[in-house]
Amino acid sequence: MMLGLAWTLLLLVSLALMVPALLLLAQVLLSLLPDRTLPEMQRPGRIAVIMPAHNEGRGLRPTLMQALAQLGPQDRVLVVADNCTDDTAAQAREFDVTVVERVHATERGKGYALDHGVRALEQLALKEGRAPDVVVVLDADCMLGPKLLPRIAAVAHGTGRPVQATYLMEAANGSLKARIAEFAMRVKNLVRPRGMHQLGLPCGLYGTGMAFPWDVAVQAPLASGHLAEDMQLGVRLAQLGAPPLLCEDARVTSVFANSKEGEASQRTRWEHGHLAMLFGEGPRLLWRSLRPGRGAQLLQVLDMLVPPLALLAMGLVGWTLVTAVLAIALGWAAPFVVALLAVLMIAAAILVARWRWAGDLIGLGELCGAPFLLLTKIPLYLRFVFKRQVDWVRTKRDI
Repeated sequence: MMLGLAWTLLLLVSLALMVPALLLLAQVLLSLLPDRTLPEMQRPGRIAVIMPAHNEGRGLRPTLMQALAQLGPQDRVLVVADNCTDDTAAQAREFDVTVVERVHATERGKGYALDHGVRALEQLALKEGRAPDVVVVLDADCMLGPKLLPRIAAVAHGTGRPVQATYLMEAANGSLKARIAEFAMRVKNLVRPRGMHQLGLPCGLYGTGMAFPWDVAVQAPLASGHLAEDMQLGVRLAQLGAPPLLCEDARVTSVFANSKEGEASQRTRWEHGHLAMLFGEGPRLLWRSLRPGRGAQLLQVLDMLVPPLALLAMGLVGWTLVTAVLAIALGWAAPFVVALLAVLMIAAAILVARWRWAGDLIGLGELCGAPFLLLTKIPLYLRFVFKRQVDWVRTKRDI
C-alpha cells in the first residue's frame, strides 16, 4: 500500500511539472500564428505619464526627453522622486514636468511610488476640474519606441482595459550569459504574451510601457512593496474585471545592468519576486480561478505560475533523473515517461522560440551550452529558500 501511494505521488508530481511545460510549448507554438494587430484607435484628449524615480538623477533626462517628444500640450508628465538621496527631483524640474517628492521609511518600492503618483494626479484633477483620460507608467531609465505613448494610450482609452506594450531588454555586452538572459526575456515578455494574445487571453504587466484608463488607475491596488509588484498588479486587475491587453506593435526597451553587482541585484529581485508570487499568492489565485466561467483568469494564473525558465528546466531535468532511477530500480515507468515528455516539451519550446524569435541573438551551438551556465544560478535559488530578498533594492547602473 505504501509503495502504491509513493507511486501515485511520484506520478502526480510529474503531471504537475508537465503543466507549465505544456503551457510554455503551447504559447510558443501559438506565437507562430499571424499577427492579431490591434486596430488603430483615436488618441485620448489628455494623457498623464507617471515616472517613478528612485535615485535616477544620472539617467532620467533621456527618458524624459523622449516622453515629452511624444506628448501634446494637454498632456502631463509627473515624476515621483521616491525616497531619493540624489538630485533626481532637481534634474526633473529642469523640464516642463510636474515633480512630487515622496519619503517614507518603511513603505518602499515602486508600487508605493505609483500609488503616490496617482493620488497626486487626483489632487491636480480636483484643482483643474479635469482628470486625464489615460495614465501611462514609464520607468525612468527606459527607451521609448516610435509613437509608444499615443498608441498604448489610444488602445487603453478605446478598450477600457489596461494595456501593456512589448517590453524587451537588451544585453549590455555580447557575452553568452548576457545573450541568454536577453533570449529568456524575449520568451517571457514577447513570445508567451503573444501566444496568449492569439487566443484573446490577457497578458501580464511588466512594469513599464503600461497604460491604464483613468477609472482603472484610480481604483487599481497599486500600493505594494512586493518585489514583483507589476506581476502582482496584472493578476489582481484581471481578478477585478480589468484584464491587461497586449499591444505588441508598441515597444519599450531597457538595458540589463552591466556590472556583476548590478546584474546579480537585478536578477535576484526579479526571480525572488516571481517565486514569492508563485508560492505566496499562486495557490489562492489558482483556487479562485477554478470557479465556473473563469477560464481566461485560470490561464492567466497558470501563466504566472510558470517558474523562471532556468529553474523550470533544471527542476524538470533533475526530477526526470530521479524518476529514471526509480523506473530502473522498481519498474515505475509512468512517472519517468511523464517527466521525460515534459523535458522534451521544454526543449521543443526553447528550440522553436530560438528559431523564430532569437536567431539573430544566439546560435544553436551556443544554446546547447546554456545548461552549463544555468548551473551558476543554483545559488540564487538556494538563497530564496535560506536568505530570501524581500525588500526592493534599486539596480546599480553603470552610467
